[in-house]
Amino acid sequence: MHLQLSVIIVNYNVKHFLEQCLYSVYKALKNTNAEVFVVDNNSVDGSVALIKEKFPQVKLIVNSQNTGFSVANNQAIKISSGKYVLLLNPDTVVQEDTFEKTIAFMDSHPDAGGLGIKMLDGLGNFLPESKRGLPTPAVAFYKIFGLAKLFPGSKKFGQYHLTYLDKDRTHQVDILSGAFMLMRRETLDKVGLLDETFFMYGEDIDLSYRITQGGYKNYYFAQSSIIHYKGESTKKSSVNYVLVFYKAMAIFAKKHFSKSHARTFHFLIYFAIYVRAAAAIAGRFLKQLFFPAIDFMLILVGLYFCKNLYEIYFKLYPNFYSKEILKLFFPLYTLIWMFFTYLSGGYDVPLKLFKVIRGVMAGSAFILILYSLLPEYYRFSRALILIGSMYTLTTYLATRLIYHAFKIKKFKLGGIKNNARIAIIGSEQEFMRVNAILKQTKINAEFTGFVSSEENGVKNEFYIGNFRQINEIIDVHHVQEIIFCARDISSQEIIDKMVTLVTKGVEFKIAPPESLSIIGSSSIDTAGDLYVIDINNVGRPENKRKKRLVDLVVSSFLLLFWWIALWFQEEKLNFLVNCFKVLFGVNSWVGYGKSLRKDLPSIRPSVLTPADDLKNATDERINKSLLNYSKDYKVENDLKIIFHQFRKLGR
Repeated sequence: MHLQLSVIIVNYNVKHFLEQCLYSVYKALKNTNAEVFVVDNNSVDGSVALIKEKFPQVKLIVNSQNTGFSVANNQAIKISSGKYVLLLNPDTVVQEDTFEKTIAFMDSHPDAGGLGIKMLDGLGNFLPESKRGLPTPAVAFYKIFGLAKLFPGSKKFGQYHLTYLDKDRTHQVDILSGAFMLMRRETLDKVGLLDETFFMYGEDIDLSYRITQGGYKNYYFAQSSIIHYKGESTKKSSVNYVLVFYKAMAIFAKKHFSKSHARTFHFLIYFAIYVRAAAAIAGRFLKQLFFPAIDFMLILVGLYFCKNLYEIYFKLYPNFYSKEILKLFFPLYTLIWMFFTYLSGGYDVPLKLFKVIRGVMAGSAFILILYSLLPEYYRFSRALILIGSMYTLTTYLATRLIYHAFKIKKFKLGGIKNNARIAIIGSEQEFMRVNAILKQTKINAEFTGFVSSEENGVKNEFYIGNFRQINEIIDVHHVQEIIFCARDISSQEIIDKMVTLVTKGVEFKIAPPESLSIIGSSSIDTAGDLYVIDINNVGRPENKRKKRLVDLVVSSFLLLFWWIALWFQEEKLNFLVNCFKVLFGVNSWVGYGKSLRKDLPSIRPSVLTPADDLKNATDERINKSLLNYSKDYKVENDLKIIFHQFRKLGR
């Protein structure tokens, strides 16, 4: 039987989104004779294993390197056999009627070479990139310089996203979005496949243009819709995005425009690159370094203030301490406190004050150890160090509380998602499963209510109403977030409900069946929120920092009291060598030993391993101990192993 449709999805490290996408795709293909391809571009997040386990019917192509969007799609197109070919992003959710309606439209419009669809973000807002005009030099100028945004209803200025066209009506358009790009095979046979010169971005514009040049029309289809979690704005603050996207536009201009137009477009493109790149760099600086810079200035100025008060209180003559020494050590001590606060997780989101306190205390201990090792001339006052540490801690806590009071998002105490009021919509069985997942994540829900997708009454203690009452439920229970159970509710119902509830200001998530993930998006500018059961593996950035902090503190302590520790070591000379290796980050005290296990999260070679505590250790027990260590990292485990194997620190 001739296939109607070939669905092609290119995946790269978005396993949880891909799972939800494939689930919705197969529900929508119920009445369509189709095949589904997934081309994996060398993902390392377990995507391939997930497909093989949960979607064995997928025609899987596994690449050994990231070939890019165009190459990967072409691989599948060449071996596909459907009358129509759909290029679909993995971070999408399609409605149950999407394929039937779009194929019917293509069948009834033989002039249609390609078709795009209405796309919504994770909050139910319309994504303007659903319909686009040809980016001529004039259109590009209007977009780059903000005229398109200022005059969205203008036919002249609003051509980039065709904002003057009704988003709820089907229209002929110039450009289709690569997130959902349905094409007639005979059209592809005539105009060719994706241009592999484009690695990412621009290839959809190029192919859309070639479709129209080949005598076909492109359409924007409004009678069905999909969720697209990562809108066009996903990475606009990224310098890399700016460079890749605008250079793709330059390739397009050089390929399709006349020399004079191409030169004009080229100038606009590179002017835009420099402006946007500068803005992105400035934005990144402000975002990442602005608050640490404030910390540095406040702490450094405060240290001089504490020094002056100290001199006055103890009636020391002015400038009792050497200016040269203070100019060296005050900035150094400030950086040490900030560095240890960073290692402790004091700059992580969500903000945890105990991490700040831990970091400052560890930094103070390190400074005192460093101080004791200095020549007499460079020692000015332990008391001043202690006063400075208390001032530093007070400064950190006071600024964080002020930032929290002003509702600066990254400094919100207790985390962005803490104390959320959540409603889970589905069957009672799915509610219990999803609620159990929530309890195993970092989400601290203040309220969790069960909204039944079934008509019958439910006696569950969490029951607050049924699906039809969701508007009243949101108002009465002050619900902030809704989680749809995809096993019990159709994609069409989910999308329809998101559109109607968007004015309520609630956030939306979707829980795929038999999955340990809950997917959603709170902003068009984010890659999507993801609730997953937390495995505290040693490769997580915060755990690497904790591990480095343990190494620094233990090494510093051992070097301070080397003359005592040395007596207990089996290999005395190598003990001192190891102390310096760990101090300078060459080795770690505890890990997988000298061999780096590629199947486990990457960490430094180590002196000791968890297997050192085993008696009658077999290969199986050793491997299991290393796996458990990497899967659930705890600082106390490192300290326990160091204490038990203290004599072997010179190994």
